[in-house]
Amino acid sequence: MTFTRAPSAPRSKVLPMIPRRLSTRMLVRLSAAAVAAMLAGTATDAAARSSREAKRDETVPSRPAGTPLMAVVALSEQRVTIYDADGRILRAPVSTGQRGYETPAGLYSIIQKNREHYSNLYDDAAMPFMQRITWSGIALHAGALPGHPASHGCVRLPYTFAERIFDMTKMGMRVVVMPRDGAPVGITHPALFKPQPIAAEVATAPRPAIADEAQKMRLGGAAPNANVPPSTVPPKQLQTLRSIAAAKAAEAEAAGKTADAARLAASKATKEAARLVKSQRLAEAAKRRADAQLKDAEAALETADTPAEKERAEQAKAKASAKVAEAQSQLDAATAEAQPLADAAERAREEAKTAEAARAAAASAAKEAAARMAPVSVFISRETQKLYVRQAFQPVFESPVTIRDPDRPIGTHLYTALEYTSGGDDVRWSALTMTKGQDGDEPSQSRRYRSASRQSSEPAMTDVAGAKGALDRITIPQDAIDRISEVVSPGSSVIVSDEPISRETGKGTDFIVVMSGEPQGGIKIRRRPQPWGGDYERGYSRRSPYWGGGGSPFFRW
Repeated sequence: MTFTRAPSAPRSKVLPMIPRRLSTRMLVRLSAAAVAAMLAGTATDAAARSSREAKRDETVPSRPAGTPLMAVVALSEQRVTIYDADGRILRAPVSTGQRGYETPAGLYSIIQKNREHYSNLYDDAAMPFMQRITWSGIALHAGALPGHPASHGCVRLPYTFAERIFDMTKMGMRVVVMPRDGAPVGITHPALFKPQPIAAEVATAPRPAIADEAQKMRLGGAAPNANVPPSTVPPKQLQTLRSIAAAKAAEAEAAGKTADAARLAASKATKEAARLVKSQRLAEAAKRRADAQLKDAEAALETADTPAEKERAEQAKAKASAKVAEAQSQLDAATAEAQPLADAAERAREEAKTAEAARAAAASAAKEAAARMAPVSVFISRETQKLYVRQAFQPVFESPVTIRDPDRPIGTHLYTALEYTSGGDDVRWSALTMTKGQDGDEPSQSRRYRSASRQSSEPAMTDVAGAKGALDRITIPQDAIDRISEVVSPGSSVIVSDEPISRETGKGTDFIVVMSGEPQGGIKIRRRPQPWGGDYERGYSRRSPYWGGGGSPFFRW
């Protein structure tokens, strides 16, 4: 699905000219020497490439790296920086989309990972350590770095760097593509959500019997894969959510056993009823034959002319009448036996259908309960004056919001929950404001890499006052605050933007926001597949993406 060419393989060194009269043994020796030289050259090239890439990669050796929460791709500087809860941990050069295929500036997240991926548009090109950020085909992956934008929209990474971060990053990690580099900063604001006790289901939720990774995997929870940094504090909210998830999983397991038993009982009842129905059908056939014989005997009696013929016809009629009576008796017995079993089989099938529906509902409830442990994403759009919520790559609910001075731009800001604080009663947040290309600049993606100073320059720190000012203008209904605060956790995010939700947002994605006014060739050249429902078009002129055709939200919390 993604579209960047792989680096060309190094050209093999050719064998030297060999005199025609050399012996076979000498030819073998020369060939072996040439092959050895070629292999040594290839190994040297690979070692040199690894050495060059190692020098270009930057790390923070003063502390152990935590779980990556964010990757910032700077188009002007042609570099990527990886951040964990405590700041920058890795940095490396990149090559983004060339002119006409520009990597669009915007907010994305990792939605698929594949160590060995191949392009389905560009000559089956290899794209090692692919981490997809749009279903239309934009991804991070290892590739050639010529020192300037050169891809067809993807973000090429140094091979060793791509391999290194592949196992570090998790599904859902935020990827921010910025025209000019910027860095997140710590922020506090009353509008940013903090954990609060879950009002519903707390009293009845039993404590989970198992709390290890195997249990989390069995529950289908997001813990092993979600972009959540480890926490030394087990907050009460997370414990409650795990208890609810365990209870729902137990209900689903019990409902599954009930459904299996009901299905087995229905199968047995149906087979027994089918056997008796077959006997009933045989009795009905015997009755029809007896009726036909009686009718023939009666006809023969009517046409008999002599006393002897009449006597024989009367004897035949008597026998036929006896057979009819016997067949009727057998039919009545078979019917009397088959009908109750047929009714029982029908009831068993209905019970199995009901049990199966209960199993499906319980499994759905268990899945939803497990999904509530995943980080939550909130998007607030000035254009639509609405707040949207997604969790575990699925829509949850939406709510109107009030934005003061709605005709005045508010910018695009990303707020990320970093870690629990205050014993799990609060979370620490960071803010990152999307920058724009400087006025008068040619498009940042298509500009060649003209100076080393730009590559080594430090990113501009986010203006905290501006990020707080955006939050100051927003009023969120209390019921929406309460619902979000029940599930907010490290890895959660809030996006405030002038932009609408991108059409790239859909099934299996977090919110995707593409910056208007910046080159978007990398998306425009792609025909976006739409295997999902929902309408994320500008203005939301049709039905909301958060409600299915039946009018029910995916999650019900």
